[in-house]
Amino acid sequence: MARSAAVAVSSSRDQVDPAARDVARFHDFLQHGSPGPHGYAVLLGLEAFDARELLRSITRGFPYRTLERFQRNTSLPLDRITDLVDIPRRTLTRRKGEGRFLPEESDRLLSASRLFGLALALFEGDRGAAADWLTRSQPALGGAVPLELAKTGLGTREVEALIGRLEHGVFP
Repeated sequence: MARSAAVAVSSSRDQVDPAARDVARFHDFLQHGSPGPHGYAVLLGLEAFDARELLRSITRGFPYRTLERFQRNTSLPLDRITDLVDIPRRTLTRRKGEGRFLPEESDRLLSASRLFGLALALFEGDRGAAADWLTRSQPALGGAVPLELAKTGLGTREVEALIGRLEHGVFP
């Protein structure tokens, strides 16, 4: 009897939307400790959390499904994400057919995941609040929209720095 109850719980957990599961897992990392400094990789559906594994994955190129998983996890429109990671629509169609991204595209996708992970941490795992903040003009960024600013390395660092200040109660 106990075994069948455990199977029922296990199968109901497996039925949970992968995006909800990934975001819940990331939130759990925030509460109880991450598997390392790259726990945000779970938002791409990846299981690699250490730098060496991630570097190997980037070099191979992420599978196309990582973009789909990230889009579901963030609830951001696909156009917003592809604009952020600088993948034109025609290239995206080609990558979908090939099933894999190039290393530099994979690296930008991981960077986007990191940024969203930081915003999720700022908003204590609230995916909607994180997405809203990233897509609205922020006075502390000179009125820039964080996702627009994050299209460059410097812009990404500025957004990350602001999130860090907000996390520590240092209001601009």
